[in-house]
Amino acid sequence: MPSPELRATADRIVGNIEQVIEGKTAIVRLALAVLLAEGHLLIEDVPGVGKTKLAKALARSIDCSVRRVQFTPDLLPSDVTGVSVFNQETRDFEFKPGAVFANLVVGDEINRASPKTQSALLECMEERQVTVDGTTYQLQTPFMVIATQNPIEMEGTYPLPEAQRDRFTARIAMGYPNARAELAMLDLHGASDPLAALRPVSDADTIRRLIATVRRVHVAEPLKQYAVDIVGTTREAPDLRLGASPRAALQLLRTARAVAALDGREYVTPDDLQALVVPVLAHRVIPTPEAQLARRTTDAIIADLVHRIPVPGDRHGDRHTHWRG
Repeated sequence: MPSPELRATADRIVGNIEQVIEGKTAIVRLALAVLLAEGHLLIEDVPGVGKTKLAKALARSIDCSVRRVQFTPDLLPSDVTGVSVFNQETRDFEFKPGAVFANLVVGDEINRASPKTQSALLECMEERQVTVDGTTYQLQTPFMVIATQNPIEMEGTYPLPEAQRDRFTARIAMGYPNARAELAMLDLHGASDPLAALRPVSDADTIRRLIATVRRVHVAEPLKQYAVDIVGTTREAPDLRLGASPRAALQLLRTARAVAALDGREYVTPDDLQALVVPVLAHRVIPTPEAQLARRTTDAIIADLVHRIPVPGDRHGDRHTHWRG
């Protein structure tokens, strides 16, 4: 797909979502970038700021299969992945697909389910497949998990295991709207729910074409080294007892490609990587007890580390020519 067509399609999806989510353009664009990077999105914030609405609005803007799962303490792994049931008529077991058999899976309040149930998502998020009773079933393409999460300090929540958090490409926080956006929300949502009237502006086949285009976005060798340096620095930081994994570097580059494509570019720049470092890395690392006592958040630690890493130099004077390769 040519860059202008990709950008026009992306702008159409973003505009459609903004009929429901007011004043959060950057967050909406990042959510779309994660989809085009073939990743998964974790939306963490306090109740009532529009986490689920963003997830559902993105899902409804694309004409493809969508399943929503309300994670609760009594939810079972088989409810997520599926289960083999004995059929009395055929005298054989048949597979009943679970909620993950869809293009977009919206997991609401994922950290209210037990770690055992949370772990049911590990295989499908990484390998795009589900194994039940020794049989492997492939998932549809595109496939994306959009999970919402309440802050872990809230009652009735379980912290996500490190392996689970590492499979989410990015974590975002909605934040409270500004006064103007909140006032507009009262008019927009006061009489009816705009989500109910939202119509698809794209489809699964178009999204597959967008994803194929994103894969071809150029990343210069110095930028690959820059991404490796960023991730490697987190493993040596004195404020972190667990740094980012190699998967983090891979997903940082994939998401940077998607962000560049959304801006109409066929190449990644250092600015793309810098803008994504906190949402892509901060949820994967664990601070030391001393950093926690000092109330240093992982967002602040990661942002501080990035400022210390030299940005790849522009040897040719024209940065766009340089990064275009």
